[in-house]
Amino acid sequence: MEQILADYYNDNGEKLHKVVDRILRKFGGISDKDRDDFYSLANEVFTDALKRYDRSQSFDVFLYACLSNRIKSEMTRRNREKRKVKRCIISIDTPVGDDEDSTLKDVIADEFNMEQEIIRKQGERYSKRMLLYLGRLSLLQRKILHLEVIGYSPVEIKEKLQISNKQFADCNAAIRSYRNISVLL
Repeated sequence: MEQILADYYNDNGEKLHKVVDRILRKFGGISDKDRDDFYSLANEVFTDALKRYDRSQSFDVFLYACLSNRIKSEMTRRNREKRKVKRCIISIDTPVGDDEDSTLKDVIADEFNMEQEIIRKQGERYSKRMLLYLGRLSLLQRKILHLEVIGYSPVEIKEKLQISNKQFADCNAAIRSYRNISVLL
């Protein structure tokens, strides 16, 4: 055992470093800092290999297998760390931008939709049958119906909603279809 220890650690562990370098050549792109980390890892693996060595095979082969497995595992672990999504918790009151008065909650998109809220508020004034009828219509169909009710002409509606003649005709057909109107009867 002492002979093995002496062989690998003469000249500042040169033999051990050569074995590690041979394994690391397969990976490429290793910085000196990382190389030093792997040398430290090799020291741990070396002491563990010395304890587990059973003389049934050459120590060099046994150590190489142990080092190779451990270095591959370490590389996998490091690469996995890079792929993890980094999540951090930030207060919603965190100031953002050049303006000290702006906070994160001021710039976060809100799901509030003004048009849907207006339609919902207007819907509170309708009967249950009318609400059922309006519920069967799409948002565009309800907009067209609303504009027709307040007196817009078909040309004005198409211009205001920026829709084609075909879209307008299709929506009007759906608004006036028996399937939709039947709930009002």
